Amino acid sequence: MHGAQRSTAVRHLILIAAALVALLSVVGIGVGAALPASASSSGSPTGRVVLIGVPGLRWDDLDPARTPNLWALAGKGGVASLSTRTVPPDGLPVTCPAGGWLTVSAGQRAGTGGDSCTPLPGPVAAPDGSAAVPGWAALVSLQRAGSYKADIGLLGQTIIDAGGRVAAIGPGAGLAAADKSGKIQKYAANPGELPDLTPYTVVFAEAGEIAQVWNQEGDARRSAAAAADRTVGSVLAHVPAGSTVLVAGLSDSGATAHLHVAMATGPAGSAGPAGSTGSTGSTGSTAGLEPYGAGWLTATSTRQDALVTLTDLTATVTHVLGIATPEGVVGRPWQPDGAADGTAKDSVARLADADLASQVLKQVREPFFLVLVVAQLLFYALAAVVMRRYRRMFVPAQIVAVVSAAVPVSTFLAQLVPWWSLAHPMAALCGTILVMAGAIAGVAFAGPWRGHVLGPLTVVAGVSSLALLIDVMTGSRLQVNAVTGYEPVTGGRFYGFGNMAFAVYSTGTILLLAGLSQALRRWRGPALVLCLAYGLLAIVADGWPGWGADFGGVPSFILGFAVFMLLLTGRRVSVIRLAVIGAGGVLAVGLIAVADWLRPADQRTHLGTFVQQVVDGEGGSVVGRKLGAMLHTLGNLPLTLLSLVALAFLFLVLSRPSKWGAPALSQAYGHASALRAGLLGTLTAALAGFLVNDSGVAIPAMALTVAVPLTLAASVRALQLSTPTTPDRSSAQADSMARPANGPR
Repeated sequence: MHGAQRSTAVRHLILIAAALVALLSVVGIGVGAALPASASSSGSPTGRVVLIGVPGLRWDDLDPARTPNLWALAGKGGVASLSTRTVPPDGLPVTCPAGGWLTVSAGQRAGTGGDSCTPLPGPVAAPDGSAAVPGWAALVSLQRAGSYKADIGLLGQTIIDAGGRVAAIGPGAGLAAADKSGKIQKYAANPGELPDLTPYTVVFAEAGEIAQVWNQEGDARRSAAAAADRTVGSVLAHVPAGSTVLVAGLSDSGATAHLHVAMATGPAGSAGPAGSTGSTGSTGSTAGLEPYGAGWLTATSTRQDALVTLTDLTATVTHVLGIATPEGVVGRPWQPDGAADGTAKDSVARLADADLASQVLKQVREPFFLVLVVAQLLFYALAAVVMRRYRRMFVPAQIVAVVSAAVPVSTFLAQLVPWWSLAHPMAALCGTILVMAGAIAGVAFAGPWRGHVLGPLTVVAGVSSLALLIDVMTGSRLQVNAVTGYEPVTGGRFYGFGNMAFAVYSTGTILLLAGLSQALRRWRGPALVLCLAYGLLAIVADGWPGWGADFGGVPSFILGFAVFMLLLTGRRVSVIRLAVIGAGGVLAVGLIAVADWLRPADQRTHLGTFVQQVVDGEGGSVVGRKLGAMLHTLGNLPLTLLSLVALAFLFLVLSRPSKWGAPALSQAYGHASALRAGLLGTLTAALAGFLVNDSGVAIPAMALTVAVPLTLAASVRALQLSTPTTPDRSSAQADSMARPANGPR
C-alpha cells in the first residue's frame, strides 16, 4: 500500500471509529435522558423503618403452621429471593451472619476475615442505654485492607447525621446500627427489653435462631425456624403504625450458599423536599410511589423479577427515610414489581424453586463442563480421522458438527424447561440441551440452504446471535441459573451479557453476517449495508446499559467486527488499523460508562458504578480483582485444553492438505470467501475478550465451541462439492466458486 493510500485508509478508519463512538455515546446518553431523574432529600428523615434480620432464613423454611408470622408477611407484602454475597471466610464460600450485618452497615460487601464464621460480638452496654461494638477498630482496618474497601458504620452514621435515631435489638443488629465509631445509640439484647419502638427512626432487630443450628437440617432446623418466627412476631407486635418493615435472611446457615428470604411491607418511600438533591443524586423523594403490597420485589441492581441483593438493603433504608444515599453504597432500593399470580403458597413455592435451581446448578455445572469438554475432544479426534481417511463419513461428520455448534446457545434455551426440578437433573439438563441443539440442526438442514457451504453455519449462527440479542432486550431471563450463565447466589452479575453468553453472541453475530454476505454476494452494496447495520445494532445492544451492559465486551466485539468488515471489503488488516479500532472501542465503552454515571445513582448499571469507583480512587483495586480473576482462569484445565485442541484442529487438520487434495479450509474459502473474514473476525473478538474480561479462557473456549464445528461443517460441504485431487496437484476445481446444488445425502 502506498503512503497516500495508507493515509487515506487510516483517515477512513478514524472516521468510522468516530461515528461508532458517537453512535454509542448518543445511545448511552439517551438511556439517561429516557429514564426519569428523581430528587433526593438531604434533610431530616420523614419515614420510619424496622429491619428484621433472620440469618439463614430460606423460603423452604416458611410454613403456615410453623412460621405463621413470616407466612402472613409473605401474603401481604412484597417478596423476592435475596442474594446475600459478602466477603466470605477463606476457603468457605458462604455469607456469615456477622458479614451479612456488616454489609448492611456499609452498603458494600464486608466480612470478618479468618477461615470460618466468627461469633457475633456482644455489644458492651453503657448506663445511658447505648452500647459499643467490641473490636470495631479491627473490623474497620480489615475492611480497608480488603478489595471492596467497605465503609462499615456508614448507614448508622448517615441516619444519625440526618437527625434520625437508631436502635438495635440483638448483637448482629448492633453491627448494622453502629455509627462509624462503633457506637450504637440504643441497644437491647432482645425484643422484651425494648417494647416501645416509637422514638426511633430505624430499628434493626435480629432473630438469630436459625444461624445457631449451623449446618443442621431436619427437625433441628424446623424448630429453629419456629423460634425465629416467634421472635419476629414479638418485634412486629410493637412496630409503630406507618412503618416500613423489611425482613431479610441476610446470611447463610451452613457450609452451602443459598438464596434467602426478602420481604417488605408498608410505604415504599417517603416524600422528601421537592427538588432537593443529595450527593449521589439517588432517589429520595418518592411521593406517590405504591406501597410494598402483595406481589414481587425487584431492584435496578438485578433488573430481575423477584430478585434483590443484600447490599440493596442499605439503599432501601435511606430511600424509605427520604434521605440521600451516601457514596459508597452499591445497592439500589427495593421496589414493588407488580402483583404476584396466585396465593402466598404459590409465591413461596416459586421462590423456593429459584433456590432449588441455584443449588442444582452448583451440582451440575462442573460435571456438565467435563462432559462438554470430553465430548468435544472426542469429536475433534474422530473428525480428524474422518477428514483424512473416510470420505463416506462426511455427511455424519457435518451433521454432528452442526449439532455440536448449536450446543452453546442451547444451554440458554434449556432454561425454558425446568430441568432442575426433575429427579435426575444432570440427565435432564443434557437431554434438554441435546433436544434444543437437534432442533436447531434440523432447521439448518431443512431448507434449500442446506446445500450451500455456509447454509447450516448461517442458521446456527443466526439462532446464537438472535436468541441472545432478544434475551438481553427482554431482561436476560435465559442467562439466570443457566449452566453457562450467571448464578444469583454468587452475585457476580444479574443482567446483561455474561462473558460466556457474550462469546456465543459475538461469534454467532459475525458468522451470521459472513453467511448472509456470502448469500448476497451478487448484491455487494446491500450486503455491506446489512452487515454494518446489524453489526452496529449487535454492538450497541452489547454495551447499552439497559440491555447488555457489557463493559469488557464492547472493545473486543468492535475489534472483531472491524477485522471482519476489513477482510470482507478486501482491505488489509494492519497494526495501525487495529490500534485505531481498538482505541475507538475503548473510547466508546468509556463514553457509555460516563453517560451511565451521569444518571442518578440508583439508576446506574455497573458501568456507571465503575466510573464512580474510579472517581473514589477504587478503580485500581477493581481492575486488580478482574485481572487476577482472568489469570486464575488459566488454571481451568478443561477449558484451557478445549481452547488449545480446537485451535489445533483448526490449523493442523482443516488447514493442512489431505488425501482429498487442497486443505479443506482452503476449499471452503474457495467456495465461500466470506468464511475467512468471519472466522478471523471471531478469533480476534475471542482473543481480545480473553485479554480484557475476568472470565479469561472461558471466552475463547465458548467462541471456539461455536466457530470450529461450524467451520468444519462448511469445510466438509466444500469437500463434497469439489473434485478430489492429490495434495501435490493443482486444485483449481476445488477452489472454484461453483454454486452448490443439493444438500447432504
